[in-house]
Amino acid sequence: MTWKRLSSVVFVLLALATSGLVARHFANTGWPLHRANLWLVGAAALIFLAAYAAKAWGWQRLFADAERPAVLTLAAAGGAASVGGIALPGRCDEVIRVAVVRRCRRRTASYGAVALSIVVLGLIDSAAMSPLAAVALAAVHLGGWLQVGLAVVIAAGVAAAALVLSLPRIARLGFVARFRVGRWLREHAMSRRESVWAWVGVALSWGLRSLATFVLLAALGLGFNLALAIAFVCASAASAVLPIAPAGAAMQAGAGAAILVAAGVHAEEAIAFGIAAQALVIAVGATFVVGLGAWHAQGRLALAAR
Repeated sequence: MTWKRLSSVVFVLLALATSGLVARHFANTGWPLHRANLWLVGAAALIFLAAYAAKAWGWQRLFADAERPAVLTLAAAGGAASVGGIALPGRCDEVIRVAVVRRCRRRTASYGAVALSIVVLGLIDSAAMSPLAAVALAAVHLGGWLQVGLAVVIAAGVAAAALVLSLPRIARLGFVARFRVGRWLREHAMSRRESVWAWVGVALSWGLRSLATFVLLAALGLGFNLALAIAFVCASAASAVLPIAPAGAAMQAGAGAAILVAAGVHAEEAIAFGIAAQALVIAVGATFVVGLGAWHAQGRLALAAR
């Protein structure tokens, strides 16, 4: 078994094992949303599924046509990163993304192209979150430090958007081309048009994720409050949006729960909702990892049958 095949098997087994451990944990301790409307929970899962696909499509725009991975590969990369965020520290999820994208069955992008796309995707994430954070800041009554946190997300988004739009011009500067990094940036930097399309996909993804959270709030009986759902998403995603913020599923669930508590939700319900929402995101991401593994397996079987 080659290293590439072994890595595919490892990622699929990791997704299945994580899903099993999560299911076992909730079987023993009780699902945090055991009183929720299951139809609404299912609807939220489908919306999360669409959110993964939208972000993968936006990410795909950051690659050159000749190296552009499949949407399924990029969605699985995001799913594998969310699964790995359960146990892996710091920014190890970025390493997982690179490893999965490099396993694309259709086309293989260079390490440099993948790394640059992840950096730019992080900047576009910040830019796409900025309008949502502004809505949450204006519509939800929060404590002072939480307001400061949302303001930081807004400022970071504005700065990130300016940087992404400036990258093509920066890459063409004469003194930049003198350095190897500058020549590499000129070779791989996307046009403003592609960056804008990437922003559209990522912004749609965050909008869908906010909608899914809104549906989950309704499923739990916490009311129909879209602004609160947006604030929850902004807080839980801050570790992914801000490069200096801590990462990890636990941190994201805790930050989202803190927003709910500050908005007046009972602490126990807020923590349960944060855990369940994060578990649902991870479970949906794991389905993409399993789907990618099945796609690769189908391709190998088709080649063996010839």
